[in-house]
Amino acid sequence: MNEAQQKKAVIYARVSSAQQTTRTDGLSSQEQRCRLYCEHKGYEVVEIFKDDMSGSVAKRPGMDAMLSYLRKTRKHSHVVVIDDISRLARGIEAHIQLRAEIGSTGASLESPSIEFGEDSDSKLVENLLACVSQHARQKNAEQTLNRMTARVERGFWVFQAPWGYRYGPCPSGGKMLHRHEPLASIIKDALEGFAHGRFASQAEVMRYFEAQAPVPKAKDGSISIERVHQILTQPLYAGIVILPNWNITPRIGQHEPLVSVETYNAIQEKLNEKPRAPARVDINESFPLRGFVCCASCDQPMTANWSKGKNGHFAYYLCRHKGCPDYAKSIPRAKIEEAFEAMLKSLTPARQLVELATQTFRDLWDRQILKAGEAKKSIAEEISSIERKVAQLLDRIVEAESDAVIQAYERRVAELEGRKLLLREQLAGCDKPIKEFDESFRTALQFLASPWNLWKSDKLTEKRIALKLTFPSQLAYDRKTGFRTPILALPFNMLGDFSMLEKEMARPRGVEPLASRLEVSRSIQLS
Repeated sequence: MNEAQQKKAVIYARVSSAQQTTRTDGLSSQEQRCRLYCEHKGYEVVEIFKDDMSGSVAKRPGMDAMLSYLRKTRKHSHVVVIDDISRLARGIEAHIQLRAEIGSTGASLESPSIEFGEDSDSKLVENLLACVSQHARQKNAEQTLNRMTARVERGFWVFQAPWGYRYGPCPSGGKMLHRHEPLASIIKDALEGFAHGRFASQAEVMRYFEAQAPVPKAKDGSISIERVHQILTQPLYAGIVILPNWNITPRIGQHEPLVSVETYNAIQEKLNEKPRAPARVDINESFPLRGFVCCASCDQPMTANWSKGKNGHFAYYLCRHKGCPDYAKSIPRAKIEEAFEAMLKSLTPARQLVELATQTFRDLWDRQILKAGEAKKSIAEEISSIERKVAQLLDRIVEAESDAVIQAYERRVAELEGRKLLLREQLAGCDKPIKEFDESFRTALQFLASPWNLWKSDKLTEKRIALKLTFPSQLAYDRKTGFRTPILALPFNMLGDFSMLEKEMARPRGVEPLASRLEVSRSIQLS
């Protein structure tokens, strides 16, 4: 007993993942059982080493630290105590390697679950148990993969939740993705903004995210362009679940989508377009017109900067195009922006014109609702046709012997399934608009009534939207005469023509779609 009391022991405990260290008490229960064993045997526990990673590999931080400690204290002939043989390793190769390394330090291996020996029979039992542990690990991995595959095939996501989602309870059991606000609404806004041209580039989406407090960021407050690309190309946001590596074709997910399939497809088409010049990173709240106002002398975009003077810093716009007669001649920011704001305020149309536009939109809205029934029938027929084609292709896949032919059929099936997802989404929207007319067009009509209301916002993104919606091209500014007559976007251009008519306009009913200014002018003159 005296000899046993002199023995020093180290305890090694391991769980398969870092999550188990917080969700379960596996490490502490292993440690407690090993301590009781050491107390029974009269060993002095001098160190405890732990790992939270798979036992299929021998290289682990805790195991390496323990082996290093045993080599440095070889003279004490430590006893290594483990709760079970599977805690040492879950693979026969890793087990044999670690067994040999522990033995090379002069330490012995003991466990309350198995008696390790050096005779042939003990070695056989030990290796058999190591093989059983390896088989259990592999079998568990197979079963887990099968369960995950089956769940994905049913439309459930089983991996890390993307931004804007988090896992919550599922009515049928288990977990499923749920919207995580306010991040979900922010991402939805970014996706729709990029698809519909509100954000011209991924760089603008990045700046939008950086301006939103709930969006996770790096320590310096930035978001990588790679993260933005991941969000823009993530089909989960459109309610689509797809795993090509698992041969799982696109299918409708069980979770609530943030955007429509149509919006997602528009984003992918935009991303695959020929690259355009990236948006300037230095466009900021201080100079909202930077890059949008060009020099009247050379038609090149003006830049802007702060200049230090005796009484402080002063903001200027200026042309930096060499060879221009106005090169480097500064124009006070206030002068340009005040002239621009005056021009923008002047675009407010008469009340009758806004009422006419409202009635035109409403008539078109009502007409589209009447056509929804015909569209629904047409979409349903196309879906049925796709389903027949998919069934025929699946029959051909079964009969095909060439791998190349099978792969071609599978690609075609994936394309058809993707098309069917889009059609199902369109079919669901044929019955009734998600929003009423007033709610859907409120923002557009408010902007039409006065673009100034959007420009005076404190947010740079809204200022840029006002610019893009009002002026389809850059504004030319002359240092002496000011802004040249701008080219207006279609709505304001048309309304400008209306305002020049001296006839009093009646409020027509059932106006046809406005094909041209001439046709509209005629309809007004005939009223």
